[in-house]
This record gives sequence, structure tokens and C-alpha cells, in this order.
Amino acid sequence: MSGYTERHAASGVRAALPALETWPSQYAADYEVVITIPEFTSICPKTGLPDFATLTITYVPDRLCVELKSLKEYVNAFRSLGIFNENVANRVLEDLVAALAPRRIAVRGVFTPRGGIQTTVEARAPRGPGGPGIISGRSSAARPSPGGSPRPARSAGRRSAR
Repeated sequence: MSGYTERHAASGVRAALPALETWPSQYAADYEVVITIPEFTSICPKTGLPDFATLTITYVPDRLCVELKSLKEYVNAFRSLGIFNENVANRVLEDLVAALAPRRIAVRGVFTPRGGIQTTVEARAPRGPGGPGIISGRSSAARPSPGGSPRPARSAGRRSAR
């Protein structure tokens, strides 16, 4: 790993970012939400040069939806954050899973070519030993009762103006 350190590799992974707010989904049936962010930017932790990408977030809500203004503030915080492309997709995925506990979610980053190389990174949940249908240790097939929450939402207010 010529010139790259663990510090480079972990850059941005645990940085403080604005909170993702949520609002309650009004539908029990599956539906898909697709959010495209065509002007995503972050900083290469090794070179300090900007990385540009189109991020696409696709998820099936369980009980919560992401509030878009808070998502914009969250995404804009990456503009001054040193983080590798691979870590961007995985960090956004983990933060959205923590805030929403969706039934399914994918985060895809299509990064603008630099030096003749274009990178696309996609991270999905559910993943890992829980297998299909499991996010945060619960089955996505069973919808919890309206009062029961597997994890507290950061905010369950109404959607604000975009």
C-alpha cells in the first residue's frame, strides 16, 4: 500500500455529520423511493483534490422516510470531508440504515473520471450474516405495531420545505 496509511483508509468514516431527520411513512405496502443527488462532492483524503459524483439512494421504507432538507445538509457536509469513494457509499448507507431501518436500501455513487479512471460504488442492505430480509436484527417482512419502534428516530416531524 504505497504511501497510503490506515489513517487515509479510515478518513471520514467516523466524522461528525448533520443528523438525518425522518418522518412517518403513511403506507404499510412496499413502495420504492429513489433520490438522485447529481452534484455530490467530497475530498480525496490522500491528494486533497475534489471528487465529484452522482449519488443515487433507492430504498423501500418500513416505518420512516428521510426528510429531504436534512439529507441535503448531510450530503453537503461531505464537501469538506476527506473520504474515499468506497467509504462514501458505505457511510451514507450505514447512516441511512441507522436513521430509517428501511426494508431494503442501496446507495450508488458514480464518480466522475479522474486520471482516466471512473469509479462506481454500490452498497446495499440488508447484507451480512442476517441474510435477505433482515436489517438491524429484525425481519423486514413483519411490520412493527405503530407504537413499537426497533430504534428511536432522530426526528419524526413533518417534512419541511425543500
